[in-house]
Amino acid sequence: MRRQGRSHLLDTDNKKPILAIETSEITCGICIYFSDDKFFSTSIHLKHSHAEKIFEIIDWLFNISKTKPNGLDCVAISSGPGSFTGLRIGMSAAKGIAYGSGLPVIDVPTYEAFALQLSKVLPNHSQFIVANKLNRDEVCFAKFQIKGNSYIFVDDLVVLKNDAFKNKANNAPVFGNAALILSENVKSPVGPDPKFVAKWAAEFGENRRTFEYDFLEPNYLKSIIKEKSK
Repeated sequence: MRRQGRSHLLDTDNKKPILAIETSEITCGICIYFSDDKFFSTSIHLKHSHAEKIFEIIDWLFNISKTKPNGLDCVAISSGPGSFTGLRIGMSAAKGIAYGSGLPVIDVPTYEAFALQLSKVLPNHSQFIVANKLNRDEVCFAKFQIKGNSYIFVDDLVVLKNDAFKNKANNAPVFGNAALILSENVKSPVGPDPKFVAKWAAEFGENRRTFEYDFLEPNYLKSIIKEKSK
C-alpha cells in the first residue's frame, strides 16, 4: 500500500485535538495534538510500565493542555506490529477513552507513523528500513523511500528470519531495535514519537475512523501471516 497524497482530517485552527497513544514497544508515549505548533507530549522509556503509567500520563496531559476527553476529535492508537502486551494495553486504553466519551478511534499503522516521522529528517528520495525484533530469530521488516514530505513503500511489511534480514539490510539505514542484529554499537529509536501517530491520523486517517471498537485489534503481523498460510 503506497501513500503519497494527504487527506487532512482536521483544520488545526478550528477543529478539536487528537489524543494519540503509542505503546508498540518499550516506550509508553502519549500526545494531545492540535497542530505541529501546538501539542502536548510525553514518553516514558521503562520496561513493563505501560499498564501502570498510561492513564497517569494521559490525565497529566489533559490537565496541562486544559483539554477534556469530550473535547477531543478522536483517539489515534498505534496499532502495530509490536509488543503483544504493549499493543493490547494501548488498544484497550484507546477503546476505553473513546467509548466513555463517544469518540471515534483511528488505528494507525505503527511503521507508517515511524516512516512519516523519518520523512521529516531524511533526504528526499532516500531509502530506509524500519525493523524491530519479533523474537529471537525473526524481525518485522519494511522498507520505505522518502517522497517529498511523505513516503512510499519499497518493500511491504513482512516477517524475516535474521539471516534474510541481514541480506536485505545491507544498503539502507535501519531504524528499530533490529539494527542491533547488524551492530551492537547501533542505537536507534524503536518506534514513532506519539506526535507522529497523531499526525498520521490527521493526514491519512479519515477513512479509518470507526466507532466499531469491538472489531479493532492490534496488528500482530506474525499471527496474520500464519493465518494466511493455512
